[in-house]
Amino acid sequence: MKSSRLISLLLLLQTRGRMTAAQLAEQLEVSVRTVYRDVESLHAAGVPLYGDAGHSGGYRLLAGHRTRLTDLFAGEAEALFLAGVPGAADELGLGSHFVDAQLKLRAALPAPLREHVDRLRTRFHIDAPSWYAEETGTPFLTEVADAVRRGRVLRVRYRRWKEPTDVDRRLEPYGLVLKAGRWYLVAGPGPRTYRVDQILELVVDDAESVIPEGFDLAAYWREYQVGFRERLHQGEAVVRLTVEGGGRLTGPAARAWAETRAPEPDGWTRATLPIESLAHAHDTFLALGADVEVLEPAELRARLAATVTALAARYAVPPGRAAETPEP
Repeated sequence: MKSSRLISLLLLLQTRGRMTAAQLAEQLEVSVRTVYRDVESLHAAGVPLYGDAGHSGGYRLLAGHRTRLTDLFAGEAEALFLAGVPGAADELGLGSHFVDAQLKLRAALPAPLREHVDRLRTRFHIDAPSWYAEETGTPFLTEVADAVRRGRVLRVRYRRWKEPTDVDRRLEPYGLVLKAGRWYLVAGPGPRTYRVDQILELVVDDAESVIPEGFDLAAYWREYQVGFRERLHQGEAVVRLTVEGGGRLTGPAARAWAETRAPEPDGWTRATLPIESLAHAHDTFLALGADVEVLEPAELRARLAATVTALAARYAVPPGRAAETPEP
């Protein structure tokens, strides 16, 4: 709605100061021409909004002008109450502040909207970690979060997956990310990403942590995830699958099966699937049992054949003893 967009435009200028038409268009997800029209509408309504030309120009509100827009729409109130994750606030040591903030927000709502939000809160519950996530705990999360807030350098002993596993690092925190119930610290130099639950020792330094100008935590994390997926699947396997086997695939393997599968005369399908490593692929395909046959790479096929041969020998019925049929 135009009225909502005009309010958003005013609040952006009020909180960020001078902004160009292009910057406003990007934030509001509209065209620059639409921003020009919105500015004209605000001028006509008497809003003290000014535009400066030139390289450092942009739109700004008259100094000292504040727009009081405290009324919330129902959708906005719902979003504010549902956006908060109490568990995350507790882990960061902000649980009591989270509760107080929600109480203040609730008290500021008109009675009908307050009742609507109260009903909504009984119908949604956010539980971010996956079913099989281990309850490992994150001992130094509060200290890391405090260093992020105050902009302080960290000196840590960190456990990584490759040798040497335990290393000492001087980190300049840029931000924290919560992904699937696990906390990650993005820090310089680099920046690089560190799992907070792999920090073994930690000392907060008095030195100030400097975040590079223009660093965008959300943009970095998006790029990091893309790179992570590319690094994760660096190989391929050519396989034959039954329909049941293909249906049990998940993630990138399931998408690749759907895109590359070719039917064969015996009812199976041939497909090329991404794999992380030979060891990981071995375990993944072994779990599919007789519903998969690996054709390539030859080393993976040989590993599976060796495992199946060993299993067959282990479970072979001794001579002279009839196999027992399990009761239904």
